[in-house]
Amino acid sequence: MLSRIARTLWGDISRQELKKFGLLSLIFFFIIGSYWMLKVMKNSLFMHLVGPQGLPYAKMVSIVSLIVLLLFYNKLIDIFEKTKLLYIISIFYGFLYLIISVLLTHPTIGIENTAAGNDRILGWVIYVAIESFGSIVVALFWSFVATIMDPTSGKRGYPIIVAGAQLGSIFTTFFLMTQTSRFGVPLLMAMAACCVLLVPLMVKIFHTHHYEAVSNAEQKYEKKIDSKDSKKSTGMIEGLRLIGSHTYLLGILVVSTAYEMIGVLFELQMEYSAKAALNSLEKVTEFLGFYGLMMNGISFLFALIGTSFFMRRFGLTACLVLYPIFIACMVSFSWVFPGLWMFFTASILIKGFGYALNNPCKEIMYIPTSNDIKFKAKSWIDVQGNRSAKSVGAAIAAIFPIASQLLLYGSIISLGIIGFWVPIALFVGRKHQNLVQNNQIVS
Repeated sequence: MLSRIARTLWGDISRQELKKFGLLSLIFFFIIGSYWMLKVMKNSLFMHLVGPQGLPYAKMVSIVSLIVLLLFYNKLIDIFEKTKLLYIISIFYGFLYLIISVLLTHPTIGIENTAAGNDRILGWVIYVAIESFGSIVVALFWSFVATIMDPTSGKRGYPIIVAGAQLGSIFTTFFLMTQTSRFGVPLLMAMAACCVLLVPLMVKIFHTHHYEAVSNAEQKYEKKIDSKDSKKSTGMIEGLRLIGSHTYLLGILVVSTAYEMIGVLFELQMEYSAKAALNSLEKVTEFLGFYGLMMNGISFLFALIGTSFFMRRFGLTACLVLYPIFIACMVSFSWVFPGLWMFFTASILIKGFGYALNNPCKEIMYIPTSNDIKFKAKSWIDVQGNRSAKSVGAAIAAIFPIASQLLLYGSIISLGIIGFWVPIALFVGRKHQNLVQNNQIVS
């Protein structure tokens, strides 16, 4: 019965693959579940400590911090095995959030002090710490997954992994929406830290059982990629060099980041309206929790029943192209029918289908690449590329602070981005198809 349901949802998937993807899905459950709990608290805490006017600048400040962290991260890639790197980074963030949870209870540094200001350093630290976790740990996880996957298996299994992640985000956002007032933000931060600290334990369990759940085809694919890789250290900026050397990676950069510029415009307008309408930290947190719950609920349902079907039925290229066309429709509707709930709806749909459709597609594109590309080039694309795209969106919001101006010029800019995005999505989709058909690796 279960096997029949699995084949209906995800195609001709074996019991071994289900075991493998189930374990990976559970790891991603804890990563994304903890991240979403932190993400919701990040914005509400920042507005409480620093003020909502600082949000666009916080997104831009995070770029500088992430450049330093990325250089350090790329150095760690040369030093440690990839599994150990997951242990080290997740443990670091887990203890960092435990420290922050204690500082939030301080009478002057923490949330008891209601005088917001740019000099509230803890607000900036929280913002950068959570932004970097969502970028680096998620990118590291997908890089790790791409090293143990072949393209055919990836189309069946990536939706399962995404579904587990969205289930984790649904659980944590629902918990925030209903329990924030009861537990308080500092205790919720400590709970999120504990979830992060569960990640290395789950990775250890997966690593122990990994080779029992890997098919012969996937082991051959791993060996082929390993044979293409140089065993010497390649340096901290090797990822940037690789991106500049391959049009395929430049295309992935566009496909991976373009929607962030558009999505942040909708989110900022929604958050400004929520801050103006609600009069307490807890209520704003609960509202953003509801937003996260709705968005991740849509992502989960689509990842469960739609992502694999669309990939297998229409192909990777069609899925990559359909997503920006869908966003163009959302931009147009918002232009014609502006308002809080229109921005809310557009945000949950753009983000929801981004997580459930666009993200699995762009992750699959990394499978026929070398390990240096998977870990080093991908880290720059996922971390700095996404942060830069969000900062561009935030800069647009800062340039056009009046709502009517942001709606007009933001919509025009968004449609221009989509016009550039669609042909590039078509190119990288076709390039990936050629790589797989010819059994080639980009290195």
